[in-house]
Amino acid sequence: MLITICAIVGIVAGILCPYHIPDAYSPYVAIVILAILDSVFGAASAATHKSFDLNTFISGFISNGILAALLTYLGKKMDVDLYLVALIIFGTRLFSNFSVIRRHYLAEIGTKLKKKFCN
Repeated sequence: MLITICAIVGIVAGILCPYHIPDAYSPYVAIVILAILDSVFGAASAATHKSFDLNTFISGFISNGILAALLTYLGKKMDVDLYLVALIIFGTRLFSNFSVIRRHYLAEIGTKLKKKFCN
């Protein structure tokens, strides 16, 4: 319940906030958001396997965001698009974790339907 309330507050604050992110920072923000989403989907995937650990989630949440920002910063300094590396890796992991979550819930729904209609 707390997570849902925090998500709603964050979305409303993001919509109502008149602040515009400068173009110079937009690659950093985009990559950090993707890294954080990867951590959230990884946590949800771990929860479906009943192996969620809060310490692992928090450390991954922070370290993924910092690593993504550092890769983007280093890439800008070297004039190499290193943020694409983070984009590909975190994007791939995000979709992989999403597919694990999807398969888990589809299997649960299938099991419930079999019990309901086969008994």
